[in-house]
Amino acid sequence: MALKTGAGRAPRDRTTLLEGPVLGSLLKLAVPIVLANILQSGYQLIDAFWVGRLGGHAVAAVSVSFPVTFLLIALGSGFSMAGSTLVAQHIGAGNHHRVNQVAGQTILLVVVTSISLSIIGIWLAPGLLGLLGVEEAVYDGALVFLRISMAAMVFTFGFSMFQALMRGIGEVRLPLYIVTGTVLLNVVLDPLFIFGFGLGVGGAALATLVTQALALGTGLWLLVRGRHGIALRTHHLRPDRVFIRRALSLGLPASVELSARALGMNVMVFLVTGFGTVTIAAYGVGTNIMAFVIIPALGLSMSTAALVGQNIGAGQIERAARIARLSALIALVGLSVIGVLILTFARELVAFFVPGDDAVIEAGSHFLHITSLTFGFIGAQMALTGVFRAAGHTVVAMLLALVSQWVLQFPLAFILSRDTVLGVDGIWWAFPVTNMITALIALILFMRGDWQKGRLAEQEDPLARQVSDEIIEKGNGQTS
Repeated sequence: MALKTGAGRAPRDRTTLLEGPVLGSLLKLAVPIVLANILQSGYQLIDAFWVGRLGGHAVAAVSVSFPVTFLLIALGSGFSMAGSTLVAQHIGAGNHHRVNQVAGQTILLVVVTSISLSIIGIWLAPGLLGLLGVEEAVYDGALVFLRISMAAMVFTFGFSMFQALMRGIGEVRLPLYIVTGTVLLNVVLDPLFIFGFGLGVGGAALATLVTQALALGTGLWLLVRGRHGIALRTHHLRPDRVFIRRALSLGLPASVELSARALGMNVMVFLVTGFGTVTIAAYGVGTNIMAFVIIPALGLSMSTAALVGQNIGAGQIERAARIARLSALIALVGLSVIGVLILTFARELVAFFVPGDDAVIEAGSHFLHITSLTFGFIGAQMALTGVFRAAGHTVVAMLLALVSQWVLQFPLAFILSRDTVLGVDGIWWAFPVTNMITALIALILFMRGDWQKGRLAEQEDPLARQVSDEIIEKGNGQTS
């Protein structure tokens, strides 16, 4: 189906994503997404590498700031997720003219949300750090890093939204190219701002702000240009009650899901801070390594969501199920192998980030020894969560997150660390137990098959959809 004038060009690989070998379709999306996510994690890794040269207090400052930033990002990320889901299903169903409308409305919601959260975050930063019980030696650096990160939120949100929309239409190479360029720039800016300009930990946050702003600017230019599946026009930014209602129904549970995970990280930091700066730094380095390790599973989950969404939109439910099963298996086996490697080289990996700090190296490697062999369960659970999101079952994904963080991980960590002889090891052991149980729950929910009924493109109210389509067509006529 060809797009109308001003509607943008259809993605070239749409047919191959709906036909042919499942593994080939999955890899076509997964490999560029995984590479982009690996490079995207370079922001945190580059920050951690250079900030580590400032000492343990600087590492701790970034470590306690990241969960707060992640929490606010999570609160607003649901709309990007909703946009990606709707774009994927409309592409699969052949409703190309509605893809641009979904993209425009997603941008509108994300911009409003990100600016609001940025202002709130800057204002509440001191109080949030106070609630976490951050030590005086760490507080000043954490506050500077956190406030600059809050100011950068509109750019971080915006580029994340661009990536989500591109995944939905099956165009995954452009985000990879943009991320590559901005990460390379960050390699130069980080040491320049941290040491050259003497900005310390604030320099790391400022370097990220600059590169994310450039990434968003490039992404918006490509959307307006309209040669890669989406053609953004001003009329697409006018509030559309049909989309906003649908985005709220999909996006709010997704935001709760991500926020539950982020808030869980904050609460875990609260537990960790009670054991001192060494433990805080060990937790920060360990979770950074874990975040890097699960990037392949995250990329696989994202590609699975896009691919399953398009196939559900096209009515190819059995193919969607085969994609889901294969994705979960690849994630389980792949991350299990990576977990063994992490177990073997844990001490060397931690030492890379905090060279010469023997206490942090010992504590961080011990954390990884306890958690690494259950990484495969994280991967399988993430893959299946991608399936639920693709089907619009964001409530299921939300419940999984709530159970994982608030029924399992935090209560276990609290009880084992406070009421048993394990001490801080009780926090570490809560991770593998949670990983295994959550993966089992996700598998049971997947096997029930309710997600197979999630054809969102057919569920819109017909009269409301007709009104929206008339507005879209009128706008296209004005811009053609």
